[in-house]
Amino acid sequence: MTRKLKAAIVGSGNIGTDLMIKIARHGKYIENGAMVGIDPASDGLARAARLGLAITAEGVEGLVRLPVFADIEIVFDATSAAAHVKNDAFLRRHKPGLRLIDLTPAAIGPYCVPVVNGEQHLAATNVNMVTCGGQATIPMVAAVSRVARVHYAEIVASIASKSAGPGTRANIDEFTETTARAIEVVGGAAKGKAIIVMNPAEPPLIMRDTIYTLSDLASEEAIARSVEEMAAAVQQYVPGYRLKQKVQFDRVTGLKIPGVGDRFDGLKTSIFLEVEGAAHYLPAYAGNLDIMTSAALQTAERMAARLVA
Repeated sequence: MTRKLKAAIVGSGNIGTDLMIKIARHGKYIENGAMVGIDPASDGLARAARLGLAITAEGVEGLVRLPVFADIEIVFDATSAAAHVKNDAFLRRHKPGLRLIDLTPAAIGPYCVPVVNGEQHLAATNVNMVTCGGQATIPMVAAVSRVARVHYAEIVASIASKSAGPGTRANIDEFTETTARAIEVVGGAAKGKAIIVMNPAEPPLIMRDTIYTLSDLASEEAIARSVEEMAAAVQQYVPGYRLKQKVQFDRVTGLKIPGVGDRFDGLKTSIFLEVEGAAHYLPAYAGNLDIMTSAALQTAERMAARLVA
């Protein structure tokens, strides 16, 4: 049998609980070891206890006191950007070699989007999963970038208000800053911009994303094919990820782009997609959370496969 690495999840809210269920169902090289929270009454800790996992409601301080901590090799942090900075520093003092998968916008480690640059950071001890909007849209920006030079990329991520918990709401500023920067660093755009919209509609709508890129003129067929191939690659670990319609193109001249220049002549590409969750723990409309946990698990599995090889 393949040896599995034990993982701890820090954050017993929606994201952490969904991740725990995904690991239990689909983990090939990793398995759940502990669930960590700060609310003793959280549903995540209760579910973890029923699964027979070690639990603590005393944060990472409680984690290091658990006997299972000696066997923990991977830690998923699903708290907040500010908390992750402290958690990383604390855990390093107790076990320097731990590998942390950061599901907050803290961005201590390199940005990681599995289908774009996941293989580049398998040896890193801390990787950042950017944001839900980043996981959904950066593959599309990268798909355009591998065909034509992208001067500007703007993404709008629309999520259901009900899928935005306290951690998401506390990280709005970090969301826009981290996503915009990752659009540039990972997606390949010279300038990136990110916008998040929390839609209060009832019944809740699933995550929808719009991506606009301004690039050099290039084959529209080649760009469309690249986008479709990238969408298919994301679907390998997020089955509910799909294009809503064909990629749209417009040739533009004399366009002023803030931060880029006063006159742009080239190609505008518009991509529209939606992300439906797998409904393991979260409702299907919460695709924004599902893509984060799926991307984090995909990244951890690749790391673990490398370690046990």
